[in-house]
Amino acid sequence: MERDEKNHYPTFKALRGIDLNLLTVFEAVYIHKGIVNAAKVLNLTPSAISQSIQKLRATFPDPLFIRKGQGVTPTAYAAHLHEYISQGLESILCALDVNNNYDKERIITVASALSSGALLMPRIYSAIQKVNPKLSVRNVPIAESQLSQFQADIALDTRPHHGPGISSYKLYDDHLVAVCRHDHPNAELIFSANNHEMNYTFLIMQDDLVVDTRQLINEILPNRQVRFSSYNFLAIASMLSHSDLIGFMPYKIFEMFSGPFQLKTVECEKFSTVSLATTMHFNKLSSRDPILQEVIEAIIHEFEEV
Repeated sequence: MERDEKNHYPTFKALRGIDLNLLTVFEAVYIHKGIVNAAKVLNLTPSAISQSIQKLRATFPDPLFIRKGQGVTPTAYAAHLHEYISQGLESILCALDVNNNYDKERIITVASALSSGALLMPRIYSAIQKVNPKLSVRNVPIAESQLSQFQADIALDTRPHHGPGISSYKLYDDHLVAVCRHDHPNAELIFSANNHEMNYTFLIMQDDLVVDTRQLINEILPNRQVRFSSYNFLAIASMLSHSDLIGFMPYKIFEMFSGPFQLKTVECEKFSTVSLATTMHFNKLSSRDPILQEVIEAIIHEFEEV
């Protein structure tokens, strides 16, 4: 039986617009982590390697490599390409996405803190699957300069991400609550005006609480003693459930942990007025990538107020 040539036309059309020799250069730079080393391996000049990378950048909606020290580091999009290119020509065509083909696989990298990832990733994954079920999602720890260095496609954070190339969209507002175990013996006295013995009050501070929230805690409990701190709300919830510690966390995180760890809130009106915004950040160059742009729009739609 002869093959249906019409079914293969998109493949040939994609190949016609790409110099496959450039992919060899891409792999050399990716594996050897530098233009000079890649030039030696391929017996080319560093200038020729740089020109090839510039041509690839014009093909893909991403810079592919970012300078780091004496070498370069691949972006999240470059890592995605490498996984397919290294497997052969068929996988290369799956990775290109130049024709916006939705039957091709793609990995979307979403950076977040552990707690916000546990809270948000189910909804985000569901939103992505609705618009493109072929996409895979990779959740990675959040780090500084991830977006500007193209190490993640999307970042979810309570902290602001500044930069001329960064766009942001607020997903939702939350508020801070004080939390303790359900049978804490002195919880009702923590915020009492007559309470002058703070030695038994051990408070937990989570590192990425915004500055305004930290200042409010300092005003309400100026003599607190911090006995335990952690970046991980799961560790914080576990510590609270097994001690007389008092901790702080966003209310939505408390809702997630209150049942399994038998936690309760400690009433304090001042905390309810403090807004904690969780925001989605992404690089403005995402508009050049139709698949990533669709993902961003799907997430925005998922969190829009009804």
